[in-house]
Amino acid sequence: MSEINRFLCCLLAAVCFASGWSMASPYSVIPFPSGIVMNKGYYSLPAENVRVCLGNFRSLAGFVLDCPLNCSVVEKRGNAHIVFASDASISAPEGYRMEISKKGIKISANGEAGAFYALQTLLLMSSEGRDRSFACCTIADEPRFSWRGLHFDVSRHFRSVEFLKKQIDAMALIKMNVMHLHLTDGAGWRMEIKSYPRLTELAAWRPARTWQEWADGGARYCTRENPEAHGGFYSQQELRDLVHYAAARHITVIPEIEMPGHSEEVLAAYPELSCDGTGRGSSDFCAGKEATFRMLEAVLSEVIDVFPSPYIHIGGDEAAKTAWRSCPHCKQRMEQEKLSSVEELQSYFICRMERFVNSKGRRIIGWDEILEGGLAPDATVMSWRGVEGGLKAIKAGHDVVMTPGEYYYLDYTQDAPFKEPISIGGYTPLSRAYAYDPADPSISPEQMKHLLGVQGNLWSEYIPTDAHAEYMYYPRAFAVAETGWSRADLKDFTRFRTNAVALCSFLRDKGYNTFDIANEFGERKESFVEATHLARGCKVTYNLPYSSQWPGAGDATLTDGVQGGWTYLDHKWQGTMRDLDVTIDLGEVKPVHCITATFMHSEGAWVHVPQKMEVLTSTDGEHFLSVGTAWGYVTDGQPKILLMPFTVVTDGTNARFVRIHATKHPRPGAWIFTDEIQIN
Repeated sequence: MSEINRFLCCLLAAVCFASGWSMASPYSVIPFPSGIVMNKGYYSLPAENVRVCLGNFRSLAGFVLDCPLNCSVVEKRGNAHIVFASDASISAPEGYRMEISKKGIKISANGEAGAFYALQTLLLMSSEGRDRSFACCTIADEPRFSWRGLHFDVSRHFRSVEFLKKQIDAMALIKMNVMHLHLTDGAGWRMEIKSYPRLTELAAWRPARTWQEWADGGARYCTRENPEAHGGFYSQQELRDLVHYAAARHITVIPEIEMPGHSEEVLAAYPELSCDGTGRGSSDFCAGKEATFRMLEAVLSEVIDVFPSPYIHIGGDEAAKTAWRSCPHCKQRMEQEKLSSVEELQSYFICRMERFVNSKGRRIIGWDEILEGGLAPDATVMSWRGVEGGLKAIKAGHDVVMTPGEYYYLDYTQDAPFKEPISIGGYTPLSRAYAYDPADPSISPEQMKHLLGVQGNLWSEYIPTDAHAEYMYYPRAFAVAETGWSRADLKDFTRFRTNAVALCSFLRDKGYNTFDIANEFGERKESFVEATHLARGCKVTYNLPYSSQWPGAGDATLTDGVQGGWTYLDHKWQGTMRDLDVTIDLGEVKPVHCITATFMHSEGAWVHVPQKMEVLTSTDGEHFLSVGTAWGYVTDGQPKILLMPFTVVTDGTNARFVRIHATKHPRPGAWIFTDEIQIN
């Protein structure tokens, strides 16, 4: 599409809007079509009885008759307003071509998926029937990637089948084609398993409404009969119905059964599958007991019978493996299999489950931790801890779905934390989600075939209601959809954001609860302003090292004049799991009146402000005098992200060296994240 055509189309849309009527344009569509040629003129559909000839695509009849274009299905092409036609020359299975001329609309596709997606484009262009005049154009469209997914954590907070179907409808509209169902986790087991009934008799219920209440109350389970019981599960018939509903909209439902970790609920129901036989103190299945594998094979047999998906997700993430180190059953297994570490034992576990799943004609997919100890031969990796694991797997010849947390974790707040609902931490605005491109320059053209696509994940620890979940999905799911479908060179955030505002309004009219992107507050304003102060550009000596995982800009981070945003994921903050202890050299003796360091609090991410910050000064770098202490006052349990300045004011002490020692929070595993240290 030439820039001239793009300009003319936008100008035409502006003129139409100013004139009080609108003309449907492909430039309004999310995800953006891969090829557009604009032509002169327009074509208008009648207000009633839009005649549609489906040709070989009769499976679309129900969607056509139910759509708001007010359609009827006719057999003959000659008197139809919209004509569908099969075209074997369109090579992409999900691709289509739409030709809008002054005589009508012709849609060509090689398969049902392409014809279905063309219909979604038409509905979006027309704002579901509100705009009935279409700019003449030719759209040649196909997806960039085969996997365009959205993840649903129904373990932490159970969602109804009706809710899931509603999201399937939204996914279909934006051409997403994978629904990843996280069916099991410590907070609840959500699928009927006939061979292990206590999974739904006990492990599906808890005496707490929310995940937070459950975790704070000791992570206990109960039966359905308990008057305080909350939770639920899906019958196998309900899941079959969901799979059928999704398939009709060209969406594959991928089930996830967590193993070997995140399995507290299973071990509560069947404690004999834990290392010590009590089901307490560990979230991992015992990898040494044959009973573990008998159980999981029985479960997966029932899962495979319900879900026809080519992939079965087996989790594999965040297994502690602590109990394995001392478990006699696990030690015996390691001796028998000649395994030298618990990481290799986890690889044995995953490889064994892969062989079973393969024997059923399916493939496994798992989180990138399944790389540890050696990857199963035919496993597909879902890379969430950044992109490195995915790139490693691609270069080793494995298929990969990219879902890096800093871009595609939709449970992170999407706007300024002070105005948003409680979240697990982090900050992923629409612009960040849209900016990610999975085609890393280090991937060769040959290796690109292993990059299946992208997926957005919404973990629901802090998302108790359906309305809250929708609020977190949309519009960021639009960004995932466009990255998965549209050509990288056609991505344009300004155009996309305008369309996202309109699509959010459109979905709200249909009963969805979306984030108000039109009134976004945005990034922390201080992060756009360079800080000027006495320590700007001065050398920082680290008396204790910072973490290599979160170095910020390295040794210069704390005095480079760059202030961090709402999250440490912007790499402007510097992290440590020790005390912060640094000395700043001002270059010469100067009067120092005020020392301020900003710290982050994000309890869900284990980030805490320090207990206290002591400031010491020196003229020679050897003899230091304490000039004041600032104290942290964030109470435990504070759920929102906070940025807190710690300030010590002096009477104008003369100093060349300023030492800042911040004492970390006593919580084991707590982090300190520090922004610019300003001295004036």
